[in-house]
Amino acid sequence: MYSLNVLNNAIENGTLENLGQISDIITNIRHNTFITLTVCTIVFLIVGIIIFVFLSRYVIYPINKLIKSAEKITEEDKDGIKKTKSKKKTDMDNLEDVLGIMTTELKEKLSEVSTQKNQIETILLHMTDGIIAFNRQGEVILINPAAKKFLSIRPEDETFDDIFKKFDVNINMEKIIYLENWTSTEQRIQVDDNYVNVFFAPFKNDTERPDGVIAVIQDITEHVKLDNMQKELVADVSHELKTPITSIMGYADTLLEGEYDKETQDKFLNVIATEARRMARLVTDLLTLSRYDNNKQSVNKESFDLGELVKKCQDKLGIQIKKKNHTVNCFVTADVPPVYANKDDIERVVLNILSNSIKYTPDGGEIKIYVGFVYNDAYIKVFDNGIGIPEEDLGRIFERFYRVDKARTREMGGTGLGLSIAKEILDKNGGSIDIKSVVGQGTEVVIRIPTKQEF
Repeated sequence: MYSLNVLNNAIENGTLENLGQISDIITNIRHNTFITLTVCTIVFLIVGIIIFVFLSRYVIYPINKLIKSAEKITEEDKDGIKKTKSKKKTDMDNLEDVLGIMTTELKEKLSEVSTQKNQIETILLHMTDGIIAFNRQGEVILINPAAKKFLSIRPEDETFDDIFKKFDVNINMEKIIYLENWTSTEQRIQVDDNYVNVFFAPFKNDTERPDGVIAVIQDITEHVKLDNMQKELVADVSHELKTPITSIMGYADTLLEGEYDKETQDKFLNVIATEARRMARLVTDLLTLSRYDNNKQSVNKESFDLGELVKKCQDKLGIQIKKKNHTVNCFVTADVPPVYANKDDIERVVLNILSNSIKYTPDGGEIKIYVGFVYNDAYIKVFDNGIGIPEEDLGRIFERFYRVDKARTREMGGTGLGLSIAKEILDKNGGSIDIKSVVGQGTEVVIRIPTKQEF
C-alpha cells in the first residue's frame, strides 16, 4: 500500500525520471503482497489447527466415547448378544441410536419414579399414623390427613412453630437437626380430649447433611385411658380391701382388749363377719375378672330354658324382695326357644341385674321382667321405678369399680364389679347388655342371649 501511494505521488508531481523507478516500485509492491499473503496463510493454519484440536478433544472424542459406552450398554441389556455395527454407519447415525436408547431408558426411569411416588402417596394417605416433614427452615413440605386430624392443623399452619407452639411442646428443631445427642425425641401432646405421641427424627440428603425433620404422630388415647383405668383399679382395690380389713382389725382388737357382754360381742362379731364376707366377694369377683381377661375361664355352653332360669332367680331373691315390699312380676312370651350359653354364668348375670333393681328401688317399688324372643336371640328386659342413673354416668357403668353413688353402693355391700362381670360373661357367651335410665323415673336393662349353637 505504501508503494502505491509513492507511485501516485510521483506521477502527480512529475517526479518519475525513467521507467527504472517504476520497475523498482512495482517490485516492492509484489514483495509486500507476498509477505502479507504468507503471514495470513500461516495465521489461518494456526487457527485451523487450534479449532481442530478443540473439536477433537471436547466434541468428537466425548461423542465417540458416548457411542462406545452406549453400544456396550446395549450389548449387555440384550443378554450379551453382540451385534455388529455397520461400518457404513456415520457418527451421526450412531449418535441418533444412542440418543434413542437413552430416551427409552429415561422414560422407563421416569415411569418407575412416578409409580413409586404414587405408591408412597397412597401409603401416606391411608396410614393410621400421622406424618409431617419439615425442611431446615421449618416449613411443611409433606403432611398426610391423619396428621391434620390428630393435631387439628389449620390451613394457615405452615411451619414447625405454627403447629407445635400452640401445644407448648418443649422441643427445638435446631437441636434435633444439629445435635448428635438429640438424634430423636418423643413428646406426648394432649389435643382436646385425645392424646398423641409425637416422635421427631432428622433426615439427611444424598450428601449425608441434615436436610430437615420428620414428625410421626400416633394416637395413644386408648392407651392413656387404659393406663388411667389400671391406676384407678389398683387404687380402688387397695381402698376396697383396706376398708373391711380395717374394720375387722378394729373390732377384733377391741374384743381382745377386754371382756364385753354377750350382746356387744355378738354385735362386734357380726360386723367382723359382714366385712369378711364383703372382702371374700371382692376377691372372688377380682379372680373371676382375671380369669376372663386371661381367657382361663372355660365357657361350657348348653341349651336351657331362659324363662325357667329367670323365675328361679326371682325365687332366690324372694327374701330381699319381701323385705323391701316390692311388687315383682315376670312375663314369659310363648314359644321362646332354648338359649345356648353357659347356664351358671347367665344365672349370675340375671341375679346381679335383679339384685341391683331391688337395691336401688325404694320400698314398695315395682319391678317388671319380660322374657321374649326376636330373630336369633332371646331377651330379658327388667324395668324398675327406682332412683335411676344420671345420663353422664351411663357411659361408664361397665367400668370396673365405677359407682354412681360410691358411699351408698359401699353401704349396700356392692363391690362395683357386678356390671363389669356381667358384660364380660355376656361377651364370652355371644350376648349383649344395654342399659337405659332416667334419674327419678327408673332403669331399663335389656339382655340378649343367642338361641342357636354357633359352629
